[in-house]
Amino acid sequence: MSDFDQELDARGLNCPLPIVRAKKAITPMNVGQVLKVVATDPGSVKDFDAFCQQTGHELVASREGNGEYEFLIRKTS
Repeated sequence: MSDFDQELDARGLNCPLPIVRAKKAITPMNVGQVLKVVATDPGSVKDFDAFCQQTGHELVASREGNGEYEFLIRKTS
């Protein structure tokens, strides 16, 4: 996952902090830009899926490896 405009390190944070920080990070971004989030909370998989459904942002990709979860979120509005 290397095609992104900004990266947010949410490792070590538990729900709801990764979502709160992602919302704050994506707000000033331009439509079409991609935010990469790296988290360690297993609940973040479900949380980011719900976040994108609720906000309308596009979950471009997600993956898990070595206890870390990465998400690419494209700002849509």
